[in-house]
Amino acid sequence: MTVPALTPARDRRGRVVFHVPGRYRAAVFDVDGLLVDSERIWASAETALLERHGHHFSDVDRLATRGRSVDATIAEYAARLGLGAAGEPALRAELMSLVRGRYARQVVARPGAVALLARLDGVLPLAVASSSDREIVELALDRTGLRGRFPVVVTAEDVAQPKPAPDAYLVACERLAVDPRDAVAFEDSPTGVAAAIAAGLTCVGVPDDPDIPLEAASVVISSLADVVVG
Repeated sequence: MTVPALTPARDRRGRVVFHVPGRYRAAVFDVDGLLVDSERIWASAETALLERHGHHFSDVDRLATRGRSVDATIAEYAARLGLGAAGEPALRAELMSLVRGRYARQVVARPGAVALLARLDGVLPLAVASSSDREIVELALDRTGLRGRFPVVVTAEDVAQPKPAPDAYLVACERLAVDPRDAVAFEDSPTGVAAAIAAGLTCVGVPDDPDIPLEAASVVISSLADVVVG
């Protein structure tokens, strides 16, 4: 499905901004790298994992794993380490243990996230659509005080296929009882943008890394602080 690009709106200082609610009846958010500052946590955990097994986490890995499901990442690493499919469950458990510890100590909200969700309270129904495990998503939302903002939370356990498949966004919209064409998604990765567009949502790209291309999004803004409510 193709979602047309939007003509960027600008504020008095010339910044690209995005207005809600506008025509939208719901908003769906990614979590990692979008609502919470967690990409550095994943990079740290994956670095530690590979170093334990005598390998190196590179910039290529950092970009390739952005927005990718844990299972896909583990399959890649297990093959690289010569562990094969049989070694994937243990490697996955090892990585998730590293991630959980770091989330508990280090995860914080991304700039603009807390304020935006507070402004959207009572304005639009909200959902999360993530490819991460539910325990990690809930830990992230709990640690940043955002969990109560979302009546619908869709995670890896709720879908047949992770992003870039549209499943997470389709399930989120179904649970919100809204047509995907009437919803807006906020994403920080090409994988997530592809998923939202495939599901039929308007997608707002919010990169936290200048090396991540989000030109497929309907519009790209620099921060969640650049979303104008009302």
